[in-house]
This record gives sequence, structure tokens and C-alpha cells, in this order.
Amino acid sequence: MEQSVKKIVIIGPESTGKSTLCEELAQHYQTEWCPEFAREYLLTNGTNYDMDDLELIAKGQLALEDEYASLVCKNQSDNPSPLLFVDTDMYVMKVWCEYVFGKCHQFILDEIITRKYDLYLLCNIDLPWTKDELREYPDEGPRKELFHIYQDILINQSVPWALISGEDEARFASAKAAIDRFIFSK
Repeated sequence: MEQSVKKIVIIGPESTGKSTLCEELAQHYQTEWCPEFAREYLLTNGTNYDMDDLELIAKGQLALEDEYASLVCKNQSDNPSPLLFVDTDMYVMKVWCEYVFGKCHQFILDEIITRKYDLYLLCNIDLPWTKDELREYPDEGPRKELFHIYQDILINQSVPWALISGEDEARFASAKAAIDRFIFSK
């Protein structure tokens, strides 16, 4: 039954409004959004992580996504195309592993192949970076570099994607237009 859930993944560098956008879109479309597992993991276990932690985070993210997909199916059993907004997927985990450690777990690479999504929304770096206890890259150089890594990934895969730019209402409107175009026009 989970296969009927349309999954929309919001990705991009840190501090680009992914979680906020997920929450706003879920409210608008009256559905759920799957938060980023890494945030809770790092708040609980500290920010001195290693490669093994990233594999645990990846597994935790997938379990959380499956939990929310089941919840959407249960709560929207009368909806033929329920939506789930996902804050982070295995592409994010791949970029994180490779950017920090220069290599990626095979588990993550295998999940990239097997997991299926319906749309990606790539958040642009046009929002100001906001400091919090978990963010690592305040400088413009790494933000641009990470953005281009995500953009290259999306260009070279087959799932539709859209670049999401603008602040506040404009960012939300851009995301909503992409969802309506790619998900509801079919």
C-alpha cells in the first residue's frame, strides 16, 4: 500500500529552508512530512560524528520515512494519491558522507537505487545562512559547492525536479507550482 504514496523530497544545503518548506507544504496539502532524522540523532549524540554514525543516521532516516508513509496511508486511505513530504533522502546522506569523509557507505548507495520518489525540490541558497547548533558551513564557498553537487545529482537522475527560490511566500509558491505541475498534472 505504501507504493501509492507520492513522495516529494526536499533537498539542498543546510539553512535553505527545507524543514520549514516541508512543514508548510504538508499543512497546505493536508498531509504529513517526514523530518530529518539526523537533527534529533546529533542533538542526542553530539556533533562529533564519524562514518559509522552516518550509516546509523541513514538507516534511521529510512525507518522514519517508512513510518510516515504508513501513517499517510492509514490516515488518507480514501485518497488515491496521498502525498508525503520528505526532508532528506539518501542523496543527502551520500553528499554528506563524501563531502566530509571522501567516501560513502554501500548501504546508502544501494538504497539510492531501490528507493523511489516522485519529485525532488532543490532549495536554492538564496536565503541567508542562519546559525544553529548543528550547522557546519556558514561560508558562501561551501554552500555554493554543495548546491552545485545537489544540482548535478538531480540533473543526472530520472525523477523530475524543480529549483525552489525566493523568500517566504515566494518560496512556498514556487514549490506549490512545481508540485501542481509534476504531481497533479498527470
